[in-house]
Amino acid sequence: MANPNIVNVTSIIGGNAGWALTNTATTVLLTVAADVIVKINSLIVTNIHGTNAATVSVEINGLTGTGITGVALTNPLTTQVRIASTMNVPADDSLVLIDKPIYLLEGDILRGGASAATTLELFASYEVINDA
Repeated sequence: MANPNIVNVTSIIGGNAGWALTNTATTVLLTVAADVIVKINSLIVTNIHGTNAATVSVEINGLTGTGITGVALTNPLTTQVRIASTMNVPADDSLVLIDKPIYLLEGDILRGGASAATTLELFASYEVINDA
């Protein structure tokens, strides 16, 4: 499995997705298929509860440290990296987790959860870059 060459793409399709986060921090939200890269433009979490704060955790699982030709990584995380770890989201408020683009490579999995089920909603704006 090789990561797509984003110079020779056949399509770039933008999209949005939303999830009501459960209280399982490792719930799979998105899995990147073969022959595509997903460019996450933003991740925003909103607490829809009127009085109680909640915490959010989001991670990328499945990192391989590959895809970089000619670059030697020192001590790379090879299983997961946390974007947010039990970050507080006040009642009736939003928290921007990502506001600069990141890439999820083939096989990467976006996982997340909240301290209270259905209290937090996660919104993603993304592009699917395909070279197939």
